[in-house]
Amino acid sequence: MANKSLFASLTGKLLGKTDSVNHEGAPAYRFSDKHVLAQYAATGCLNSTFYASAGEQLDSVLKICEKVESSFVAKTAIYSRQQGYMKDMPALLCALLSSNSPEYLPVVFDRVIDNGRMLRNFVQIVRSGVVGRKSFGTMPKRLIRDWLDKHSDEQIFNYSVGNDPSITDIIKMVHPKAGTRTRNALYGYLVKGEVDYGSLPLVVQQYEEFKKDPDRPVPNVSFQMLTSLELNDEQWKMIARRAGWQMTRMNINTFIRHGVFKDKSLVDMVAKRLSDKGEIEKAKVFPYQLMVAHSMADEKTPGKILQALEMAMETAASNVPEIDGKVYVCPDVSGSMTFSSATGYRKGATSAVRCIDIAALVAAAVLRKNRESEVLPFEERVVNVKISRKESVMTNARKLSKIGGGGTNCSAPLKQLNKKRAKGDLVIFVSDNQSWVDARGSYAGTAMMMEWKKFKQRNPEAGLVCLDIQPYNTTQAYDDDNILNIGGFSDNVFTVISKFAQRRLQGNHWVDDINSIQL
Repeated sequence: MANKSLFASLTGKLLGKTDSVNHEGAPAYRFSDKHVLAQYAATGCLNSTFYASAGEQLDSVLKICEKVESSFVAKTAIYSRQQGYMKDMPALLCALLSSNSPEYLPVVFDRVIDNGRMLRNFVQIVRSGVVGRKSFGTMPKRLIRDWLDKHSDEQIFNYSVGNDPSITDIIKMVHPKAGTRTRNALYGYLVKGEVDYGSLPLVVQQYEEFKKDPDRPVPNVSFQMLTSLELNDEQWKMIARRAGWQMTRMNINTFIRHGVFKDKSLVDMVAKRLSDKGEIEKAKVFPYQLMVAHSMADEKTPGKILQALEMAMETAASNVPEIDGKVYVCPDVSGSMTFSSATGYRKGATSAVRCIDIAALVAAAVLRKNRESEVLPFEERVVNVKISRKESVMTNARKLSKIGGGGTNCSAPLKQLNKKRAKGDLVIFVSDNQSWVDARGSYAGTAMMMEWKKFKQRNPEAGLVCLDIQPYNTTQAYDDDNILNIGGFSDNVFTVISKFAQRRLQGNHWVDDINSIQL
């Protein structure tokens, strides 16, 4: 009998050989260098993941940037910050440009370094020497000085929170010239501790007066500045009353620690604020932000606050676009998804949200918004779990995220659909793409592609989306006009998926999207 691995069927021949292996050593398709960089741009937090250390990720990015043109690196830095909402990755790419292609740094600097945290990240990375330089040089110093000049006294003061380096350290490094009396006083205050109260910006005066006399009104300064002070319960209550929607969402546990919710009227006020549809729409809140807030809640969180977050999730889910036709969502609930933080591991800064939580949220949100949708959670096989469109997004997400465990078999959902001869218009996978249970010889492609081709024979207009939660170099389904590989877990992925479903995007859209950025 002929060797079947060499003489595959016509369907197998049309798949294309795999050209790489994933982190489990199983056959996979390698992304192009530009696509790999795009993956890191949207998902890379430079923290340790289930399969790769932070150092390995950094080495990968540096090597990839040597292979692609500098203009694409510059555009990727902008995309990473403005579309992927990343912090470390765009700062790293800017630092790399400062060393290898300084002509592009002025073009992207202000578009990427858009707040004090980003400026500190950029300076820290340059000073670390990982991009080949430790000193700034004339151009980066000038750009930082210009950046400081463009920001108001109030902004500079609020950005002074944080260390290693601090804004004060940066001012000492670049020696900006103060263009106004108040700016000169502010620099003196930050750098030398010299205080000319009459010349300081008003907000600094109010802050200093509040430090001396806590009975004064709480100044309108960065929240982190207040947390370093010894405030009494009444002052914390005042902060909670005045807080905006996003500040409230991000500081529920802080309010708990400082006794804010001992006041039942404040519990009611905060709960009403969090669930207010107008406030949610104004804040442009999406489900992921609410999942973070909910995951950080502990046993001390009042029930009304938890209920408000769930109500807010329902409102936020309305921002998820509807998708025409029959949709299958396949969240990966395997061990690697269960035991890996979505943003990777970093001492003192590891997110409580796991990859499986993101996968569960995407599935629950799509199910909630699309009547013709079905969820097929998988690990080594498709897992049967009862979820209902009538249940809340948070309830369904919790059910899915509690499955967890087992190996990864990305072909399992498609194999089940093919067995049933199912019809469909869109299949969405949310996974780390490290499939190994279904590993097969490279001659006939991956098992997932084999099953996808069978699905396509019945559903020639169907599309496949592979949403990768963490940045790796390979996929189980290569890009084509009907297959979209995207990375990340920002809420922007819902819009991208919707556009792809409407045939407004092609499989290679992601790289094209970055290329379309004007420098």
